[in-house]
Amino acid sequence: MIHATQELLDALATALRELAPENPPPATFEAPKQPLHGDLAVTSAMSLARTLKSNPRELATRLVAALNAQPAVQRWVDGIEIAGPGFVNLRLKDAARQAVVREVLEAGSRFGMQGANGQRVLVEFVSANPTGPLHVGHARQAALGDAVSSLLASQGHEVTREFYYNDAGVQIGTLAASTQARLKGLRPGMDGWPESAYNGDYIQDIADAFRARETVHADDRAFTASGDVEDLDNIRQFAVAYLRHEQDLDLQAFGLKFDNYFLESSVYANGAVEAAIERMRAGGHTYELDDALWLRTTDWGDDKDRVMRKRDGTLTYFVPDVAYHVNKFQRGFHQCINVQGSDHHGTVARVRAGLQAQGLGIPQGFPDYLLHKMVTVMRGGEEVKISKRAGSYVTLRDLVDWTSRDAVRFFLNSRKGDTEFVFDVDLALKHSDENPVFYVQYAHARICSVLRQWNGQLGPDTDISPLTAPTEKALLGKLAEYPKMLTQAAAGLTPHDVAFYLRDLAGAFHSYYAAERFLVEDAVLCTARMALLSAVRQVLANALGVLGVSAPEQMNREEAAA
Repeated sequence: MIHATQELLDALATALRELAPENPPPATFEAPKQPLHGDLAVTSAMSLARTLKSNPRELATRLVAALNAQPAVQRWVDGIEIAGPGFVNLRLKDAARQAVVREVLEAGSRFGMQGANGQRVLVEFVSANPTGPLHVGHARQAALGDAVSSLLASQGHEVTREFYYNDAGVQIGTLAASTQARLKGLRPGMDGWPESAYNGDYIQDIADAFRARETVHADDRAFTASGDVEDLDNIRQFAVAYLRHEQDLDLQAFGLKFDNYFLESSVYANGAVEAAIERMRAGGHTYELDDALWLRTTDWGDDKDRVMRKRDGTLTYFVPDVAYHVNKFQRGFHQCINVQGSDHHGTVARVRAGLQAQGLGIPQGFPDYLLHKMVTVMRGGEEVKISKRAGSYVTLRDLVDWTSRDAVRFFLNSRKGDTEFVFDVDLALKHSDENPVFYVQYAHARICSVLRQWNGQLGPDTDISPLTAPTEKALLGKLAEYPKMLTQAAAGLTPHDVAFYLRDLAGAFHSYYAAERFLVEDAVLCTARMALLSAVRQVLANALGVLGVSAPEQMNREEAAA
């Protein structure tokens, strides 16, 4: 159907040029508001009527005549009708709908994907400072960021996944002081326990490992503890490496691998921060007031100017962020996307203004932001707020341990990032149609069960013409939607569209499963249905893969149903 639709688009473009040779409108199809009206709708006659000052139904009649003369229309269209003020509805032949089965089976795991386009994209996400376990907010970032990266890669972009963290700030100092206090035998609530200290059990784990002079390995560093309770710098470096290792384990449990780690300390060490400030000064975009250095962010749409360097000489948060994004731009990325919590909303205008003030030709609107709201975790009908290990919040590892990697990834991509999300642990554990990830995976497993029972082979000449039942047409239509959905989800950075599509495709399959028998005596019909099931299985697996979710071949209910 995809190939047929492209041929029909070319035919429509030719017909529109005949009607309006000087200024033809773009050739586009829409979905009819009512499926009974046809498969494809054309509204060009109504827009042309204004341009050509003609009656839209008369133009629609001429358009139909021009279309009927096109070989592609003769090949793929069963009938064309004019409706209402000038709508042109095309009803496709069964062969046009059925063609998607071969297209899926021929492309396999590449179905819906585009070839390399030479565009380099950096997606920054999670970016947690190594001060504690990854929390549920990081889990949502991990799910969104990895799915967005996969979507962009599906459209031919060269994607780099990057993790940015601060290894030397105030929070790291607090981490070191907290670990040292534990090493000295102090506990939360005792006299002498630092007021700002981290209270989670993981601090004791770090202290125990430090005392044992362990060596820890993370993706981006390794460090051996000295065991000296008074060596605060050694404690700091060990604690950072220890927690980076712990975060790596969390990410491994989540099935996530980053291509690059970027240290905030590096933009200070190599002079990038001061260079960024000097470019802003030289461009006349800064001024001093009340012993502070300000950036004229209002020149780029901010509601007020922002302090860059405070009275005490320290820099505000967005300044090193500007230097970091200059680095991204200079590394040659055509697009940069930051997946962050909605609490970063206030930094967007500041960072973009700081980048415009660099005078480096950085495009306006660079970088892109995908901001998400936080996650509420429910278990046993009650909100879960505290993890014993973290001391104050539910962790990514908690969600994975309580449910599964698949459930966490699917659930956290099942809503738009800018909406509140309630993660229901009990729902994620249900083996029923109420659980969306089970519902989708069960469809894949059901198909695998049927194909195992059939135990046959499909060939390139498999006759798929018998696929004419209403439930089969519904499935064929859903398969044909996949490439366009994938392209739109990548352009909009909306991985929830993939989750919605999966539920729709699984729903269409389950309806088919309830309505028809597959292992029938008619060998031609049976093989055609096996081809359709194979195509549905492939697209389910492809779409689940975009979300980082597995496509199991066996599940409990599936085995019982077989």
